[in-house]
Amino acid sequence: MHDAQSLTIAELREFASFAPSEQRYIKRSLDVGLGRADAFKLWARDADELASIRRQYLAYQDLKGLKGITPDETAIDGIEDFMGRLLHVTAFDLAQEKLNGFSAYRFLYERLLGADVRPWLPAAFCGASALPQIRPERRKLLLQSLSEAAATAPGWSARAPIFYPEFVEAEAA
Repeated sequence: MHDAQSLTIAELREFASFAPSEQRYIKRSLDVGLGRADAFKLWARDADELASIRRQYLAYQDLKGLKGITPDETAIDGIEDFMGRLLHVTAFDLAQEKLNGFSAYRFLYERLLGADVRPWLPAAFCGASALPQIRPERRKLLLQSLSEAAATAPGWSARAPIFYPEFVEAEAA
């Protein structure tokens, strides 16, 4: 029990370290990606956000195909479909310019796809960050946010995330 509490507190602290715009985008994305709530009602403050959420629902259709097809870390077979879909969704999210670095991206995707996606996240993040759809200054910021430790990790935790942030009424103001 104590370990679960410590891990929850660590996840809460990590989430609290993100910029308010990142926190908002992560919560909105979890509502869209996990089907938790009507993201249009909760998050659309204007026509631009309404359109952005509509595009996000379309892009996040790829998430359904990603669940349960995570390739074995030691095999090459199956990575093209998995990485292609993961890269597509990642590129969408990074192009929104709401996630300012790898930590916020990893936090979101661990919750959208589960712990077994962790080893694949640095590659998807680097690939999407380097795409021409991402502004050059933004590319530099994103790529520099990936630590050497995260990029070269010899292993990843299989522990499922515990804390899933949600909409709080005060945010509607």
